[in-house]
Amino acid sequence: MAKKSMIERDRKRDSIAQRYAAKRAALKATINNRSAEPEDVDAALLALQKLPRDASPTRQQRRCRLTGRPHSVYRKFGLGRNKLREAVMRGDVPGVVKASW
Repeated sequence: MAKKSMIERDRKRDSIAQRYAAKRAALKATINNRSAEPEDVDAALLALQKLPRDASPTRQQRRCRLTGRPHSVYRKFGLGRNKLREAVMRGDVPGVVKASW
């Protein structure tokens, strides 16, 4: 089980990223606009840098839904490798079988 503080920190990052998503998208659109004035692009870059660091969605960590484990989490299932293996062995994951050859 992951530390509760780390799980809560990731939840906080998620909420901050959602709060600033529209503003980040608008600033990035201005920055990537080829026909924008250089002064506008510079102002948008400064405004983007002044946003909170946790407003970036890349700071979020993918975690296991059951345990909160941050490493070896499968995107398709949202589970860590240990819990995914247990679920497969129980037969809870459709279409997945243990390999044998």
